[in-house]
Amino acid sequence: MTDQGNGIVARLAFWGIPLAFGVMGLKLVAWWVTGSVALLSDGLESTVNVVAAFIAYFVIRYARKPADDDHPYGHHKAEYLSAVLEGVLIVIAALLIIREAVGALADPQLLDAPVLGLAINGVAGLINLVWARALIRIGRTHRSPALAADGHHIMSDVVTSAGVFVGLVLVVVTGYAILDPVLAILVAINIIYQGWKVISHSVAGLMDKAVEPEEEAAIKAAIAQNSAGSLDVHYLRTRRGGAVTFVAFDLVVPGNMPVSEAHKICDRLEAAVKAVLPGGRVTIHVEPESETAHGVRVGVGAKAKEQN
Repeated sequence: MTDQGNGIVARLAFWGIPLAFGVMGLKLVAWWVTGSVALLSDGLESTVNVVAAFIAYFVIRYARKPADDDHPYGHHKAEYLSAVLEGVLIVIAALLIIREAVGALADPQLLDAPVLGLAINGVAGLINLVWARALIRIGRTHRSPALAADGHHIMSDVVTSAGVFVGLVLVVVTGYAILDPVLAILVAINIIYQGWKVISHSVAGLMDKAVEPEEEAAIKAAIAQNSAGSLDVHYLRTRRGGAVTFVAFDLVVPGNMPVSEAHKICDRLEAAVKAVLPGGRVTIHVEPESETAHGVRVGVGAKAKEQN
């Protein structure tokens, strides 16, 4: 990631803190004026947003630190830890909502000042919608798992707010107070699902999952088109560490090729891979032609045409 990209991600993470406080305040006011359990559940989820915003800000700053002697590959994976923690917080918030809603099922109450409460909550939901879309877009563009996870979390909050709004309108129109806690439970189930998605995606990153098939195909094409002078490429491995993608493979060259010539091929291949993966880290192991091919193979020259 470029220094400009780092700056954009860090600024968004910072401004997420006061914005999360503001949205939480609006939702708690909406609950206070109505007494709605569903609005309380929405407010509880927003308190998690505040904690998550703090975590995301500090973890993103740490993850952007350059590599050092103790962390030669950088600190990028710290963002996955932040995303896992955020997913856990989402699930905890959902369980708290269910507890409140189950208690309210025994004694459902009609809402106080429903129009005012819904209006306040609607404003908070619109703010969250704009902010979540920005976080997800920037998080994907600059490959920030923590920022993207924060955006998906807030987007789940938007879905929650929309469901609460529709449900409470039905409560007001029909007079069925029990719809309020029932709605809160449905909202909580959706929140648990969103939390699980955040956790599973982040765990995949921590476990060094390979890049998506489309990206691997682009890497293979870049290698095949820029491997002139070599005999074979095999043992291709990829993994993603936060904003950085790591690529490694073995390059087979004639046994009598000078080291300087093999080095030129490696430089050309490294530049080609980085062209399709900006900010990527490429490691190439050079082998003589007597070595046996192993691992994922990438055709070169005529072999590449045959594979395609």
